[in-house]
Amino acid sequence: MDNRTPDNADTYPALGRAFLWLDRPGGAKAVRYTLFILCALLIVADFVFYKKGYLPIEEFPIFYALFGFFSCAALLICSVVMRVILERPRDYYAPTDGALEPSPQEQAAKVDHHA
Repeated sequence: MDNRTPDNADTYPALGRAFLWLDRPGGAKAVRYTLFILCALLIVADFVFYKKGYLPIEEFPIFYALFGFFSCAALLICSVVMRVILERPRDYYAPTDGALEPSPQEQAAKVDHHA
């Protein structure tokens, strides 16, 4: 990322101008810290408010946060396993031996720049 604002911000649409602060050096860090604070507040709220669940484990504080985290982690692990199982070889669509067509380097004119 370039981390610099454009010389003329008026060339961007209104929504683009509203988010130009994200392109500045501290913008991404501010978003990250805001999300951390929001997550901490939601965890505190989970301890404060009463929840009525169908199963006893649902009444455990931060159950839904842990459930969501481990569900996401399980999705990632399953995707890695599925990639290993379903991935096709690199030369599935076309062999890479170069016999089908000449490479662009062979078609290019050789120029001696040192002459």
